[in-house]
Amino acid sequence: MFYFLGVLFHMVGGVAAGSFYLPYKKVKEWSWENYWMAGGLFSWIIIPFLAAAITIPNFLEIIYDNPNYLIWPIIFGLLWGIGGLTYGLAMRYLGISLGNSVILGFSSVLGALLPAIYYDFKGDHTHSFSHMLATPGGKMILLGIGVCVLGIAVSGRAGVLKERAIKTVKGSEEFQLKKGLLLAILSGTLSSCFNYGIEAGRPLAALAFKNGSLELFQNNITFLVVLWGGFITNALYCIYLFMRNKSFGEYSDTNRPLVKNYVFSAIAGATWFLQFFFYGMGESRLGNGAGSWILHMSTIIVVGNLWGLYLNEWKGSSVKAKYTMAGGVFILLLSVIIVGYGSAI
Repeated sequence: MFYFLGVLFHMVGGVAAGSFYLPYKKVKEWSWENYWMAGGLFSWIIIPFLAAAITIPNFLEIIYDNPNYLIWPIIFGLLWGIGGLTYGLAMRYLGISLGNSVILGFSSVLGALLPAIYYDFKGDHTHSFSHMLATPGGKMILLGIGVCVLGIAVSGRAGVLKERAIKTVKGSEEFQLKKGLLLAILSGTLSSCFNYGIEAGRPLAALAFKNGSLELFQNNITFLVVLWGGFITNALYCIYLFMRNKSFGEYSDTNRPLVKNYVFSAIAGATWFLQFFFYGMGESRLGNGAGSWILHMSTIIVVGNLWGLYLNEWKGSSVKAKYTMAGGVFILLLSVIIVGYGSAI
């Protein structure tokens, strides 16, 4: 039951991550930078602060008293923020299905394996790659990562088939495979930095636990710090867009549906943070960074594709593409089961 709850928490977080963008579709007459920044204030600043305040006693004192523990989580947060910004461009050139598969695929594999390899060099064999190779559970997790890669490849193939069909039908000129793949690889690589930030913030989480936080919520202090870095990157880019597009005034333009826009942006931002709130709960139960990260990312890919079906994003694509996508989703679900089992043994 202990490990089942860990898998369940990760899946709930994945559903939140795969669904958070839907409320933004209700925002009308605002530029991208306006609703992205409005939602971002909730997802990167307000909700993480409230989560830490509610679950971790004296969390500000822990932060103020340990500035050396903040440097790397913030740096990784800055890099992760760049990955988030290039995500949108990759979606433009590859489409949602193929773009998501490549970006989250790279983020899944790199985010799961590189911290474990780093711990080998550091000499901390508790969370290391060599420890994974030496234990039945670790080997099972590595098998699950391999299955995840296969599922990503199959999903990517389905995305290519889909985009070809849509390009033929609509005459779209935005699909650019080479440019899109380069951006997707960059985005996926830098997006995995969030997991590096979590690993770098383990001392903060340990202090939170020592200070009276439940183990279930100890990672909330790490998320708060990592997201400061992500906020800086995104805020600077949005400020640049405000100046270039002269769009900042949209926030106070009464001719636009302001109340509705603020509310749905806040819902989107809060939903986005829930992914990491539940991620922290799941990791506290599974006790394995690699397993937790791959569960999280695989669930996001599955949920994102299911929303794509619901929103008729596969309309106009071939039957072969749809069946290929279904096969990719099945393989990804299988990887979730394997990783969950590996974390339990």
